[in-house]
Amino acid sequence: MTPSALLRHFHSLAPWLDPETTVDRIIIGDPEAEVSRVLVTWMSTFDACRAAVARDCQLIVTHEPTFWSHANELETSGAVSNPIWHAAFQRKRAFLEEHGLVILRCHDVWDFVPEIGIPFAWARFLGLGDTPTVMNENRSLHRYDLTPVTVDDLARRVAARTAEIGEPAVQVVGDGARLVSKIGVGTGCYCNPVEFQQLGCDLSIVCDDGNWYWENLQRAADSDHPVIRVNHGTSEEPGMKSLASYLSNAFPGLVVEFLPHGSCFRLVGG
Repeated sequence: MTPSALLRHFHSLAPWLDPETTVDRIIIGDPEAEVSRVLVTWMSTFDACRAAVARDCQLIVTHEPTFWSHANELETSGAVSNPIWHAAFQRKRAFLEEHGLVILRCHDVWDFVPEIGIPFAWARFLGLGDTPTVMNENRSLHRYDLTPVTVDDLARRVAARTAEIGEPAVQVVGDGARLVSKIGVGTGCYCNPVEFQQLGCDLSIVCDDGNWYWENLQRAADSDHPVIRVNHGTSEEPGMKSLASYLSNAFPGLVVEFLPHGSCFRLVGG
């Protein structure tokens, strides 16, 4: 298996994708190198890169950027004028090149693949169901209809699940005693509460990528729309696990290892 062949396979799953503009591409490394071991992880952090080397993996399949910029990572991060950022870029790039690691990004494809992609896997992990009641046009925003439950009871159910992947508590905006039943679920930047309201949702489960308290969440609060918020990494971890499982099944000769990432932070009490 070569990284370029795997990339072509990913692109084949997404006929809606423009191969020329998508961020789903080989970020660094030899596209034609033969690889037998793959590490799948949500973000190719420096720790993840070290883990790949320790596990003798030649390829990392990552969802988020390696060099901290959504598009054109090498050009954008390599040209920064800030010397501290540039030194970090050079150090990480040198490590990848020294060890011959290839990094393939699978973002746009896996955000929208039906049934097993990122938002579907997240909702299933939360126990909301396998099939959304309603989706928006590009399938990024989902609504699940449940038996009425209070906001805080639902938040506790969500927190019980997220605790398993490193986020033991969730953030809640709105009246905890309110009954809700039409639940909006999205991940990444695809979870603006106002768009869930347009789908008829009476509560949104969102992540912290793009949902700030002074803007999206305050707007939701002022329109009496409760919100449960988790970390970006937490919300996309189940989808990355499903990606690792998909690769193992689709390519039996490939050794696929999943490296959990989960929440991007730890909670430390006083």
